[in-house]
Amino acid sequence: MQEVRKPIYFKTPLFLALFFVTAFVSSCTSNNPYRESESSENILYTTFVEPPKHLDPAKSYSSDEYEIIGQIYEPPVQYHYLKRPYELIALTAAAMPMPAYFDAKNKRLADGASPEKVVRAVYEINIKKGVMYQEHPAFAKKNDGRPMYNALAKKDLEGIENISDFPFKGTRELTADDYALQIMRLADPLIESPVLPILEKYILGLKEYSDALRADLARVRNARKKAAGTSYNQTIDERTNPIVLEYKKHSLPGVQAIDKYTYRIILKTKYPQFIYWLAMPFFAPMPEEALSFYAQGALAGKNITLNRFPVGTGAYMMEKFNPNMEIILLKNPNFNHEAYPVEGEKGDAEKGLLKDADKKLPFIDKVVFKLEKEAIPRWNKFLQGYYDSSGISSETFDTAVSVGDSGRAELSASMKDKAIRLLTSVRPSTYYAGFNMLDETVGGYSIEKQKLRQAISIALDFEENIEIFNNGRGVPAMSALPPGIFGRLEDEEGINPYVYEWDAKKKRANRRSIDYAKKLMAEAGYPDGRGKDGQPLVITFDNPWTGPDFTPIINWYAKRFNLIGIQLENRTTDYNRFQEKMMKGSFQFFSWGWNADYPDPENFFFLLASAGGKVKFQGENVANYSNPEFDALFKKMENMNNSPERLSIIKRLNATAQKDAPWVWGYHPVAFGLYQGWLDNVKPNAMANNELKYYRIDAVKRKALRVRWNSPVYWPVAVVVAVIAAGIVWTALSARRKRR
Repeated sequence: MQEVRKPIYFKTPLFLALFFVTAFVSSCTSNNPYRESESSENILYTTFVEPPKHLDPAKSYSSDEYEIIGQIYEPPVQYHYLKRPYELIALTAAAMPMPAYFDAKNKRLADGASPEKVVRAVYEINIKKGVMYQEHPAFAKKNDGRPMYNALAKKDLEGIENISDFPFKGTRELTADDYALQIMRLADPLIESPVLPILEKYILGLKEYSDALRADLARVRNARKKAAGTSYNQTIDERTNPIVLEYKKHSLPGVQAIDKYTYRIILKTKYPQFIYWLAMPFFAPMPEEALSFYAQGALAGKNITLNRFPVGTGAYMMEKFNPNMEIILLKNPNFNHEAYPVEGEKGDAEKGLLKDADKKLPFIDKVVFKLEKEAIPRWNKFLQGYYDSSGISSETFDTAVSVGDSGRAELSASMKDKAIRLLTSVRPSTYYAGFNMLDETVGGYSIEKQKLRQAISIALDFEENIEIFNNGRGVPAMSALPPGIFGRLEDEEGINPYVYEWDAKKKRANRRSIDYAKKLMAEAGYPDGRGKDGQPLVITFDNPWTGPDFTPIINWYAKRFNLIGIQLENRTTDYNRFQEKMMKGSFQFFSWGWNADYPDPENFFFLLASAGGKVKFQGENVANYSNPEFDALFKKMENMNNSPERLSIIKRLNATAQKDAPWVWGYHPVAFGLYQGWLDNVKPNAMANNELKYYRIDAVKRKALRVRWNSPVYWPVAVVVAVIAAGIVWTALSARRKRR
């Protein structure tokens, strides 16, 4: 009998069906991006959007970088985590440093001495004993006491990609020399510290010291160039054979290590704000062993540098640095010198923020930063419980937040069901637009020029801007000072009278009308937006907003300018070109922002001081504003302690700048943060950058909720199986009919 073979198409659909069902069920039952073994571990999961560029504390100067190095490096003082207004407390310092003031005859002056009399301000800092560095290969020693990893060659680094890959590590105690060494590094021309120009004004001898190091660098480079001749390539040479300048070759009288636990910083004048600088990573310690370790060309060739692998005494240490995927910090086992705060501000105890009072820090064993460039995937993973906190983008705002009858932002019902918390805080920041005061059209200080800028300030309705582009997350700015900064005035006393009117009945500020702005335009010489020649006034707008998301914002600016007859010509460029235009002054109108380095009015008003002009001095006064009256008031105010007299000067500074209108004052952003119910001890602190050591994770609760929120939905599988089964039956019947 002839064998009847079953067609191969009968087996293939069955195989594919089984494969598809298996894959589909698998995808429905497992979407956890982490290893299952980690599900109960004490790990904090968070994100970063762009890879950090600089983790060297002498060079780093951005908030995303501080989020990492703030957990690793420890300056002598820090901000109290819970108290508001912001308060400085000792960190590695044994006590808060208090300046001693001296006159020209070296006579000790009273703490309240006027800045004019002070020629020396001495900060003597005693550090705690027993503070230990993290385990690091730079501290590893051979039996004879020499460094374990010295004169490394390329072959010695096979299999080494991270600091954690080195088999031997060591530690040692923190000393005063480490703090002195770091301040010397700020003057190193190879580092190009962004704060050197500011600190040279204050630290005794720092300018001369930096000049000496610059001369040393020039001599070394010239010698190398002479030896190599035409084949010399500075970039390649210094990467494979790094230049190491001898810091102790020159004297720096303003920085002195007195003994193992004491160092001294001497300023040339009274500068009360200097205490805030001591809370910044620029003044964190740097061990000499780390500099020697990272100066090896073989390590630089593998991109193992101080810029990527910090060495500190903080609560956490770098475990893995893969900026294209993830950054992992581990709890520093040598961290033993700090406990959770025992007091806060009113209401903190009721919110559960003092449950861990006086307990040893940190509480979390590991911190994982995942690269997430896109807002929606990041948001979805937060809703699934795979990230412990999240910001709120414009795309997700309506999902997360609703506005109640009182006008206040509240969590949506879906967020409340998940026990997610919303915490808001006004950031000590100012986002503003500005004019180039050197420009012939929009600059200048005549009454007509003032009125032109005032009219534009009225037309640019930032209340509307905040609602459209920030979902109401902002406070309209009346001056440079955000809420919470000394000198910030509220209500009628604090309004900008050139842009707002005070409604006494409703007790609120109302923006002046467009008709009033048009009246100012006419008085400025531009009736209906046209000049004496009858031509429309055209103003150029420079910005680095290259992405499509910025198009609506640019259009908004153009529409608001058009309301008073001005044509806005957009000139968007990449960020480097934009910066170049700012430096050269080849612009008319721009948008900018400033985040406070420290909570003092001087840190905002210096943005308008002549000495910081962007074109002339490459400073932060991007508008190139220069008013002798403002400068005189600023010079008097900047080094004063907070007092009624200082407040009086601040009022005059505000009035002068509001009248001149070099800025359209913009707004102060309000931060909205969402936090999972299993994350405790969270209180936003815009000035601190080391908050992670205070957080606590309930990993058991998180695991249970992740399972609940991500339970597989099986009914689609059942439908698919039924459809496939019907297809298989139909295929079998068709094959049977064909055989017959």
